[in-house]
Amino acid sequence: MQHFPIFLALSERSVIVSGGGEAALAKLRLLMKSEASITVFAATPAEDIVRLSVEGRLVLVRRALRAGDIKGAALFYAADEDAAEDARTAAIARAEGALVNIVDNLEDSQFITPAIVDRDPVTVAIGTEGAAPVLARAIKADLEARLPATLGPLARIGKAFRKMAEALPHGRARRDFWADYYFDAGPRAIARGGDAIDQALDDLLQRHLDREAAPGHVAFVGAGPGDPELLTLKARKALDAADVVIYDRLVSTEILELARREAVMIDAGKEAYGPSTPQEQINLAITTHAKDGHQVVRLKSGDATVFGRLDEEIEACEEAGVSWHVVPGITAASAAVAGIGQSLTRRGRNASVRFLTGHDMKGFAEQDWADLTRPGAVAAIYMGKRAARFVQGRLLIHGADRATPVTFVENASRVDQRVVASTLGTMADDLAAADLQGPALTFLGLAPRAARTALADHTNSLQKELA
Repeated sequence: MQHFPIFLALSERSVIVSGGGEAALAKLRLLMKSEASITVFAATPAEDIVRLSVEGRLVLVRRALRAGDIKGAALFYAADEDAAEDARTAAIARAEGALVNIVDNLEDSQFITPAIVDRDPVTVAIGTEGAAPVLARAIKADLEARLPATLGPLARIGKAFRKMAEALPHGRARRDFWADYYFDAGPRAIARGGDAIDQALDDLLQRHLDREAAPGHVAFVGAGPGDPELLTLKARKALDAADVVIYDRLVSTEILELARREAVMIDAGKEAYGPSTPQEQINLAITTHAKDGHQVVRLKSGDATVFGRLDEEIEACEEAGVSWHVVPGITAASAAVAGIGQSLTRRGRNASVRFLTGHDMKGFAEQDWADLTRPGAVAAIYMGKRAARFVQGRLLIHGADRATPVTFVENASRVDQRVVASTLGTMADDLAAADLQGPALTFLGLAPRAARTALADHTNSLQKELA
Protein backbone atom coordinates (compact mmCIF):
# COMPACT_ATOMS: atom_id res chain seq x y z
CA MET A 1 0.00 0.00 0.00
CA GLN A 2 1.80 3.09 -1.25
CA HIS A 3 -0.88 5.54 -0.04
CA PHE A 4 -2.29 5.10 3.46
CA PRO A 5 -6.03 5.95 3.53
CA ILE A 6 -7.09 8.46 6.20
CA PHE A 7 -9.92 10.96 6.69
CA LEU A 8 -8.42 14.36 7.49
CA ALA A 9 -10.34 16.84 9.68
CA LEU A 10 -10.44 20.12 7.72
CA SER A 11 -12.86 22.16 9.78
CA GLU A 12 -11.47 25.72 10.07
CA ARG A 13 -8.23 24.62 8.40
CA SER A 14 -6.77 26.21 5.31
CA VAL A 15 -6.57 24.54 1.89
CA ILE A 16 -4.79 26.39 -0.94
CA VAL A 17 -5.39 25.85 -4.66
CA SER A 18 -3.15 27.37 -7.33
CA GLY A 19 -4.87 27.56 -10.72
CA GLY A 20 -7.96 29.03 -12.29
CA GLY A 21 -9.00 26.51 -14.95
CA GLU A 22 -10.84 23.19 -15.24
CA ALA A 23 -8.29 21.23 -13.19
CA ALA A 24 -8.70 23.63 -10.27
CA LEU A 25 -12.51 23.56 -10.59
CA ALA A 26 -12.53 19.75 -10.47
CA LYS A 27 -10.69 19.81 -7.13
CA LEU A 28 -12.84 22.68 -5.80
CA ARG A 29 -16.09 20.79 -6.42
CA LEU A 30 -14.91 18.12 -3.99
CA LEU A 31 -13.17 20.43 -1.51
CA MET A 32 -16.29 22.54 -1.07
CA LYS A 33 -18.07 19.53 0.39
CA SER A 34 -15.71 19.88 3.37
CA GLU A 35 -15.61 22.55 6.09
CA ALA A 36 -12.18 23.79 5.00
CA SER A 37 -11.28 27.45 4.46
CA ILE A 38 -10.38 27.51 0.76
CA THR A 39 -8.15 30.06 -0.98
CA VAL A 40 -7.52 30.08 -4.72
CA PHE A 41 -4.58 31.85 -6.38
CA ALA A 42 -5.21 32.57 -10.07
CA ALA A 43 -4.35 35.54 -12.26
CA THR A 44 -7.10 34.70 -14.77
CA PRO A 45 -9.72 32.63 -12.95
CA ALA A 46 -12.63 30.91 -14.70
CA GLU A 47 -16.08 32.47 -14.32
CA ASP A 48 -17.26 29.66 -12.01
CA ILE A 49 -14.38 30.36 -9.62
CA VAL A 50 -15.21 34.07 -9.63
CA ARG A 51 -18.86 33.22 -8.88
CA LEU A 52 -17.88 31.00 -5.96
CA SER A 53 -15.78 33.86 -4.61
CA VAL A 54 -18.66 36.31 -4.88
CA GLU A 55 -20.91 33.83 -3.07
CA GLY A 56 -18.36 33.74 -0.23
CA ARG A 57 -17.59 30.05 -0.64
CA LEU A 58 -13.87 30.64 -1.19
CA VAL A 59 -11.29 33.44 -1.17
CA LEU A 60 -9.94 34.38 -4.58
CA VAL A 61 -6.52 36.07 -4.91
CA ARG A 62 -6.07 37.31 -8.49
CA ARG A 63 -2.36 36.74 -8.87
CA ALA A 64 0.15 33.91 -9.01
CA LEU A 65 1.05 32.23 -5.75
CA ARG A 66 4.30 33.32 -4.10
CA ALA A 67 6.38 32.51 -1.03
CA GLY A 68 4.57 33.10 2.26
CA ASP A 69 1.08 32.42 0.84
CA ILE A 70 0.84 28.84 2.14
CA LYS A 71 2.10 29.06 5.71
CA GLY A 72 -0.30 27.25 8.06
CA ALA A 73 -2.23 25.47 5.29
CA ALA A 74 -3.03 21.78 5.67
CA LEU A 75 -3.22 20.89 1.97
CA PHE A 76 -2.06 22.42 -1.29
CA TYR A 77 -3.23 21.61 -4.82
CA ALA A 78 -1.03 22.61 -7.75
CA ALA A 79 -3.58 22.91 -10.58
CA ASP A 80 -2.17 25.44 -13.03
CA GLU A 81 -1.99 22.77 -15.76
CA ASP A 82 1.55 23.91 -16.53
CA ALA A 83 4.38 21.61 -15.45
CA ALA A 84 6.87 24.39 -14.70
CA GLU A 85 4.38 26.50 -12.73
CA ASP A 86 3.09 23.45 -10.82
CA ALA A 87 6.65 22.52 -9.87
CA ARG A 88 7.32 26.09 -8.70
CA THR A 89 4.20 26.35 -6.51
CA ALA A 90 4.63 22.81 -5.16
CA ALA A 91 8.18 23.66 -4.04
CA ILE A 92 6.83 26.67 -2.12
CA ALA A 93 4.12 24.54 -0.50
CA ARG A 94 6.56 21.87 0.62
CA ALA A 95 8.90 24.47 2.07
CA GLU A 96 6.01 26.01 4.02
CA GLY A 97 4.76 22.73 5.50
CA ALA A 98 1.65 21.79 3.49
CA LEU A 99 0.98 18.37 1.99
CA VAL A 100 1.14 18.69 -1.80
CA ASN A 101 -0.99 17.27 -4.60
CA ILE A 102 0.02 18.06 -8.18
CA VAL A 103 -2.86 17.39 -10.55
CA ASP A 104 -2.08 14.53 -12.97
CA ASN A 105 1.38 14.04 -11.46
CA LEU A 106 1.24 11.04 -9.14
CA GLU A 107 4.99 10.62 -8.70
CA ASP A 108 5.60 14.14 -7.35
CA SER A 109 2.45 14.28 -5.21
CA GLN A 110 2.54 13.61 -1.47
CA PHE A 111 -1.12 12.59 -1.36
CA ILE A 112 -3.88 11.73 -3.82
CA THR A 113 -7.59 12.50 -3.76
CA PRO A 114 -9.68 9.34 -4.11
CA ALA A 115 -13.00 8.90 -5.87
CA ILE A 116 -15.77 9.67 -3.35
CA VAL A 117 -19.23 8.24 -2.73
CA ASP A 118 -20.94 10.90 -0.63
CA ARG A 119 -23.75 9.94 1.73
CA ASP A 120 -22.81 12.58 4.29
CA PRO A 121 -21.77 11.77 6.99
CA VAL A 122 -21.10 8.37 5.41
CA THR A 123 -18.22 8.73 2.96
CA VAL A 124 -16.69 5.96 0.89
CA ALA A 125 -13.25 6.68 -0.59
CA ILE A 126 -11.98 4.60 -3.52
CA GLY A 127 -8.31 4.63 -4.47
CA THR A 128 -6.27 2.68 -7.01
CA GLU A 129 -2.85 4.26 -6.29
CA GLY A 130 -3.48 6.33 -9.42
CA ALA A 131 -3.12 3.22 -11.55
CA ALA A 132 -6.71 2.76 -12.72
CA PRO A 133 -8.91 5.86 -12.47
CA VAL A 134 -11.47 4.32 -14.85
CA LEU A 135 -11.82 1.36 -12.49
CA ALA A 136 -12.24 3.72 -9.51
CA ARG A 137 -15.03 5.54 -11.32
CA ALA A 138 -16.75 2.24 -12.14
CA ILE A 139 -16.62 1.15 -8.49
CA LYS A 140 -17.93 4.56 -7.45
CA ALA A 141 -20.88 4.27 -9.84
CA ASP A 142 -21.66 0.77 -8.58
CA LEU A 143 -21.59 1.84 -4.93
CA GLU A 144 -23.71 4.91 -5.57
CA ALA A 145 -26.37 2.68 -7.11
CA ARG A 146 -26.24 0.27 -4.16
CA LEU A 147 -26.16 2.70 -1.23
CA PRO A 148 -29.59 4.25 -0.54
CA ALA A 149 -30.01 8.01 -0.25
CA THR A 150 -31.40 7.46 3.27
CA LEU A 151 -28.00 6.23 4.47
CA GLY A 152 -26.82 9.75 5.34
CA PRO A 153 -29.88 10.70 7.43
CA LEU A 154 -29.73 7.34 9.19
CA ALA A 155 -26.09 7.94 10.13
CA ARG A 156 -26.78 11.49 11.38
CA ILE A 157 -29.67 10.29 13.54
CA GLY A 158 -27.59 7.39 14.82
CA LYS A 159 -24.73 9.71 15.73
CA ALA A 160 -27.08 11.86 17.83
CA PHE A 161 -28.39 8.74 19.57
CA ARG A 162 -24.97 7.24 20.28
CA LYS A 163 -24.82 8.47 23.89
CA MET A 164 -28.13 6.78 24.66
CA ALA A 165 -26.86 3.51 23.19
CA GLU A 166 -23.97 3.53 25.67
CA ALA A 167 -26.47 2.08 28.15
CA LEU A 168 -25.81 -1.22 26.37
CA PRO A 169 -22.69 -3.25 27.23
CA HIS A 170 -19.64 -2.87 24.99
CA GLY A 171 -19.09 -5.38 22.22
CA ARG A 172 -21.69 -7.61 20.63
CA ALA A 173 -24.69 -6.10 22.45
CA ARG A 174 -24.03 -2.70 20.91
CA ARG A 175 -23.17 -4.14 17.49
CA ASP A 176 -26.46 -6.06 17.45
CA PHE A 177 -28.38 -2.89 18.36
CA TRP A 178 -26.81 -0.82 15.59
CA ALA A 179 -27.22 -3.64 13.06
CA ASP A 180 -30.94 -3.74 13.88
CA TYR A 181 -31.14 0.05 13.58
CA TYR A 182 -29.30 0.50 10.28
CA PHE A 183 -30.69 -2.52 8.46
CA ASP A 184 -34.19 -2.93 9.87
CA ALA A 185 -35.82 -0.48 12.31
CA GLY A 186 -34.15 2.68 10.97
CA PRO A 187 -35.07 2.33 7.28
CA ARG A 188 -38.65 1.38 8.18
CA ALA A 189 -38.96 4.41 10.48
CA ILE A 190 -37.59 6.81 7.85
CA ALA A 191 -40.12 5.44 5.38
CA ARG A 192 -42.92 6.31 7.83
CA GLY A 193 -41.44 9.77 8.57
CA GLY A 194 -42.44 12.22 11.29
CA ASP A 195 -41.81 11.25 14.91
CA ALA A 196 -41.56 7.58 13.93
CA ILE A 197 -37.76 7.69 13.83
CA ASP A 198 -37.25 8.84 17.43
CA GLN A 199 -39.88 6.43 18.67
CA ALA A 200 -38.35 3.55 16.72
CA LEU A 201 -34.93 4.22 18.29
CA ASP A 202 -36.41 4.39 21.81
CA ASP A 203 -38.35 1.17 21.28
CA LEU A 204 -35.37 -0.59 19.74
CA LEU A 205 -33.06 0.41 22.60
CA GLN A 206 -35.55 -0.81 25.18
CA ARG A 207 -35.88 -4.18 23.42
CA HIS A 208 -32.11 -4.62 23.43
CA LEU A 209 -31.82 -3.55 27.08
CA ASP A 210 -34.43 -6.16 28.01
CA ARG A 211 -32.77 -8.85 25.91
CA GLU A 212 -30.72 -11.48 27.71
CA ALA A 213 -27.11 -11.72 26.56
CA ALA A 214 -26.73 -14.38 23.90
CA PRO A 215 -24.51 -17.29 24.98
CA GLY A 216 -21.15 -17.90 23.36
CA HIS A 217 -21.06 -20.10 20.31
CA VAL A 218 -18.45 -21.77 18.08
CA ALA A 219 -18.57 -21.90 14.27
CA PHE A 220 -16.17 -24.38 12.71
CA VAL A 221 -15.58 -22.66 9.37
CA GLY A 222 -13.86 -24.00 6.28
CA ALA A 223 -11.77 -21.18 4.80
CA GLY A 224 -11.30 -22.93 1.48
CA PRO A 225 -7.96 -23.35 -0.31
CA GLY A 226 -6.87 -19.71 -0.10
CA ASP A 227 -8.64 -17.70 -2.79
CA PRO A 228 -10.98 -15.33 -0.88
CA GLU A 229 -13.50 -15.51 -3.75
CA LEU A 230 -13.98 -19.21 -2.96
CA LEU A 231 -15.10 -18.42 0.59
CA THR A 232 -18.78 -19.31 1.04
CA LEU A 233 -21.36 -16.65 1.91
CA LYS A 234 -22.08 -18.48 5.16
CA ALA A 235 -18.39 -18.44 6.07
CA ARG A 236 -18.21 -14.71 5.34
CA LYS A 237 -21.20 -14.06 7.62
CA ALA A 238 -19.56 -16.05 10.40
CA LEU A 239 -16.38 -13.96 10.09
CA ASP A 240 -18.43 -10.75 10.16
CA ALA A 241 -20.03 -11.81 13.45
CA ALA A 242 -16.93 -13.26 15.14
CA ASP A 243 -15.55 -11.79 18.36
CA VAL A 244 -12.65 -14.28 18.30
CA VAL A 245 -11.03 -15.99 15.29
CA ILE A 246 -8.78 -18.99 15.96
CA TYR A 247 -7.09 -19.78 12.66
CA ASP A 248 -4.79 -22.37 11.12
CA ARG A 249 -1.37 -21.71 9.59
CA LEU A 250 -2.54 -22.30 6.01
CA VAL A 251 -5.43 -19.81 6.08
CA SER A 252 -4.48 -17.06 3.63
CA THR A 253 -3.84 -13.47 4.70
CA GLU A 254 -6.53 -12.27 2.27
CA ILE A 255 -9.15 -14.29 4.13
CA LEU A 256 -7.94 -13.20 7.57
CA GLU A 257 -8.34 -9.61 6.37
CA LEU A 258 -12.09 -10.24 6.06
CA ALA A 259 -12.52 -10.60 9.82
CA ARG A 260 -13.71 -7.57 11.79
CA ARG A 261 -10.88 -5.26 12.84
CA GLU A 262 -12.03 -5.53 16.47
CA ALA A 263 -11.95 -9.34 16.50
CA VAL A 264 -9.29 -11.09 18.57
CA MET A 265 -7.10 -13.07 16.15
CA ILE A 266 -5.38 -16.19 17.55
CA ASP A 267 -2.83 -18.14 15.51
CA ALA A 268 -3.27 -21.85 16.25
CA GLY A 269 -1.02 -23.10 13.47
CA LYS A 270 0.36 -26.59 13.20
CA GLU A 271 3.36 -27.41 11.02
CA ALA A 272 4.60 -30.85 10.17
CA TYR A 273 8.05 -31.45 11.67
CA GLY A 274 8.00 -27.89 13.03
CA PRO A 275 6.58 -25.72 15.80
CA SER A 276 2.92 -26.45 16.51
CA THR A 277 0.18 -25.38 18.88
CA PRO A 278 -0.81 -28.43 20.98
CA GLN A 279 -4.36 -29.61 20.25
CA GLU A 280 -5.26 -29.44 23.94
CA GLN A 281 -4.30 -25.76 23.95
CA ILE A 282 -6.46 -25.11 20.88
CA ASN A 283 -9.42 -26.91 22.47
CA LEU A 284 -9.01 -24.83 25.63
CA ALA A 285 -8.87 -21.55 23.70
CA ILE A 286 -12.03 -22.42 21.74
CA THR A 287 -14.08 -23.38 24.79
CA THR A 288 -12.77 -20.64 27.10
CA HIS A 289 -13.67 -17.84 24.71
CA ALA A 290 -17.08 -19.36 23.98
CA LYS A 291 -17.86 -19.78 27.71
CA ASP A 292 -16.95 -16.10 28.15
CA GLY A 293 -19.90 -15.30 25.87
CA HIS A 294 -17.98 -14.70 22.64
CA GLN A 295 -18.86 -15.72 19.10
CA VAL A 296 -15.87 -17.87 18.14
CA VAL A 297 -14.86 -18.84 14.61
CA ARG A 298 -12.49 -21.78 14.42
CA LEU A 299 -11.12 -21.09 10.94
CA LYS A 300 -9.64 -24.09 9.17
CA SER A 301 -7.94 -24.21 5.77
CA GLY A 302 -9.95 -26.02 3.11
CA ASP A 303 -12.90 -27.91 4.55
CA ALA A 304 -13.13 -28.34 8.30
CA THR A 305 -14.29 -31.97 7.91
CA VAL A 306 -11.21 -33.12 5.94
CA PHE A 307 -8.06 -33.79 8.00
CA GLY A 308 -8.97 -30.92 10.33
CA ARG A 309 -9.25 -32.66 13.74
CA LEU A 310 -12.83 -31.46 13.77
CA ASP A 311 -14.15 -34.32 15.92
CA GLU A 312 -11.69 -33.59 18.73
CA GLU A 313 -12.69 -29.93 18.85
CA ILE A 314 -16.42 -30.68 18.68
CA GLU A 315 -16.02 -33.15 21.55
CA ALA A 316 -14.23 -30.46 23.58
CA CYS A 317 -17.17 -28.09 22.96
CA GLU A 318 -19.70 -30.72 24.00
CA GLU A 319 -17.79 -31.52 27.18
CA ALA A 320 -17.69 -27.78 28.00
CA GLY A 321 -21.40 -27.33 27.25
CA VAL A 322 -20.73 -24.95 24.33
CA SER A 323 -22.99 -24.86 21.26
CA TRP A 324 -21.44 -25.20 17.81
CA HIS A 325 -22.12 -25.60 14.10
CA VAL A 326 -20.04 -26.44 11.02
CA VAL A 327 -19.69 -24.30 7.89
CA PRO A 328 -18.25 -26.44 5.08
CA GLY A 329 -15.54 -25.10 2.79
CA ILE A 330 -13.95 -26.06 -0.51
CA THR A 331 -11.31 -28.67 0.20
CA ALA A 332 -7.85 -28.46 -1.37
CA ALA A 333 -8.41 -31.51 -3.58
CA SER A 334 -11.40 -29.85 -5.29
CA ALA A 335 -9.49 -26.62 -5.89
CA ALA A 336 -6.33 -28.38 -7.05
CA VAL A 337 -8.08 -30.72 -9.48
CA ALA A 338 -9.92 -27.73 -10.95
CA GLY A 339 -6.54 -26.06 -11.41
CA ILE A 340 -5.29 -28.91 -13.62
CA GLY A 341 -8.52 -29.17 -15.62
CA GLN A 342 -9.47 -32.62 -14.40
CA SER A 343 -12.16 -34.26 -12.28
CA LEU A 344 -11.66 -36.49 -9.29
CA THR A 345 -13.90 -39.20 -10.76
CA ARG A 346 -14.61 -40.12 -14.36
CA ARG A 347 -16.97 -42.67 -15.88
CA GLY A 348 -15.01 -45.64 -17.15
CA ARG A 349 -11.87 -44.63 -15.24
CA ASN A 350 -12.64 -44.54 -11.52
CA ALA A 351 -15.82 -44.56 -9.49
CA SER A 352 -14.06 -43.70 -6.24
CA VAL A 353 -11.19 -41.53 -5.02
CA ARG A 354 -8.97 -41.97 -1.96
CA PHE A 355 -8.09 -39.02 0.32
CA LEU A 356 -4.84 -39.58 2.24
CA THR A 357 -2.74 -37.45 4.56
CA GLY A 358 1.03 -37.54 4.51
CA HIS A 359 1.07 -36.02 7.98
CA ASP A 360 0.17 -39.40 9.52
CA MET A 361 2.91 -41.90 8.62
CA LYS A 362 1.28 -44.64 10.71
CA GLY A 363 -1.91 -44.21 8.71
CA PHE A 364 0.13 -44.30 5.51
CA ALA A 365 1.67 -47.63 6.43
CA GLU A 366 -1.81 -49.11 6.93
CA GLN A 367 -3.09 -48.15 3.46
CA ASP A 368 -4.24 -50.74 0.91
CA TRP A 369 -1.42 -49.95 -1.48
CA ALA A 370 -2.26 -52.80 -3.83
CA ASP A 371 -5.67 -51.25 -4.47
CA LEU A 372 -3.99 -47.99 -5.53
CA THR A 373 -1.99 -49.82 -8.21
CA ARG A 374 -5.15 -50.65 -10.20
CA PRO A 375 -5.40 -48.95 -13.61
CA GLY A 376 -7.46 -45.75 -13.25
CA ALA A 377 -7.10 -45.52 -9.46
CA VAL A 378 -7.00 -41.94 -8.16
CA ALA A 379 -5.82 -40.65 -4.80
CA ALA A 380 -5.36 -37.15 -3.37
CA ILE A 381 -2.59 -36.86 -0.79
CA TYR A 382 -2.71 -33.88 1.56
CA MET A 383 0.52 -32.67 3.18
CA GLY A 384 2.43 -35.29 1.23
CA LYS A 385 5.65 -33.55 0.17
CA ARG A 386 7.83 -35.19 2.82
CA ALA A 387 6.24 -38.58 2.19
CA ALA A 388 6.83 -38.61 -1.57
CA ARG A 389 9.63 -41.23 -1.57
CA PHE A 390 7.69 -43.42 0.87
CA VAL A 391 4.60 -43.33 -1.38
CA GLN A 392 6.69 -43.97 -4.48
CA GLY A 393 8.41 -46.97 -2.89
CA ARG A 394 5.22 -48.53 -1.56
CA LEU A 395 3.41 -48.34 -4.87
CA LEU A 396 6.36 -49.66 -6.89
CA ILE A 397 6.78 -52.57 -4.46
CA HIS A 398 3.14 -53.46 -5.02
CA GLY A 399 3.59 -53.49 -8.78
CA ALA A 400 2.35 -50.07 -9.87
CA ASP A 401 3.26 -48.89 -13.38
CA ARG A 402 6.17 -46.44 -13.26
CA ALA A 403 4.41 -44.38 -15.95
CA THR A 404 1.39 -43.74 -13.70
CA PRO A 405 0.77 -39.98 -13.81
CA VAL A 406 1.46 -37.96 -10.67
CA THR A 407 0.72 -34.25 -10.29
CA PHE A 408 1.77 -31.83 -7.55
CA VAL A 409 -0.28 -28.65 -7.09
CA GLU A 410 1.23 -25.99 -4.84
CA ASN A 411 -0.91 -23.15 -3.40
CA ALA A 412 -4.06 -24.39 -5.12
CA SER A 413 -6.44 -21.60 -6.25
CA ARG A 414 -4.04 -18.81 -5.28
CA VAL A 415 -2.31 -16.38 -7.63
CA ASP A 416 1.01 -18.16 -7.06
CA GLN A 417 -0.34 -21.64 -7.81
CA ARG A 418 2.24 -23.97 -9.37
CA VAL A 419 1.62 -27.30 -11.09
CA VAL A 420 4.32 -29.97 -11.48
CA ALA A 421 3.51 -32.88 -13.77
CA SER A 422 5.40 -36.09 -13.07
CA THR A 423 5.14 -39.88 -13.05
CA LEU A 424 5.36 -42.46 -10.32
CA GLY A 425 8.85 -43.44 -11.45
CA THR A 426 10.27 -39.91 -11.13
CA MET A 427 7.94 -38.21 -8.64
CA ALA A 428 10.36 -37.90 -5.71
CA ASP A 429 13.16 -36.45 -7.86
CA ASP A 430 10.80 -34.13 -9.73
CA LEU A 431 9.37 -32.85 -6.47
CA ALA A 432 12.85 -32.17 -5.08
CA ALA A 433 13.84 -30.33 -8.26
CA ALA A 434 10.70 -28.18 -8.16
CA ASP A 435 11.51 -27.01 -4.61
CA LEU A 436 7.88 -26.31 -3.71
CA GLN A 437 7.75 -24.03 -0.65
CA GLY A 438 3.99 -23.69 -0.13
CA PRO A 439 1.34 -26.26 0.80
CA ALA A 440 1.06 -28.84 -1.95
CA LEU A 441 -1.45 -31.56 -2.82
CA THR A 442 -0.33 -34.72 -4.62
CA PHE A 443 -2.58 -36.49 -7.13
CA LEU A 444 -1.87 -40.14 -7.91
CA GLY A 445 -3.36 -41.21 -11.22
CA LEU A 446 -4.09 -37.74 -12.60
CA ALA A 447 -2.11 -35.60 -15.03
CA PRO A 448 -2.86 -31.97 -15.93
CA ARG A 449 -5.29 -31.90 -18.86
CA ALA A 450 -2.73 -30.29 -21.17
CA ALA A 451 -0.17 -33.00 -20.37
CA ARG A 452 -2.77 -35.76 -20.74
CA THR A 453 -3.86 -34.40 -24.13
CA ALA A 454 -0.28 -34.18 -25.36
CA LEU A 455 0.37 -37.78 -24.24
CA ALA A 456 -2.77 -39.00 -26.03
CA ASP A 457 -1.73 -37.20 -29.24
CA HIS A 458 1.74 -38.79 -29.03
CA THR A 459 0.22 -42.26 -28.48
CA ASN A 460 -2.15 -41.85 -31.42
CA SER A 461 0.75 -40.73 -33.61
CA LEU A 462 2.80 -43.82 -32.68
CA GLN A 463 -0.17 -46.09 -33.38
CA LYS A 464 -0.61 -44.57 -36.85
CA GLU A 465 3.09 -45.07 -37.63
CA LEU A 466 2.91 -48.71 -36.52
CA ALA A 467 -0.21 -49.28 -38.64
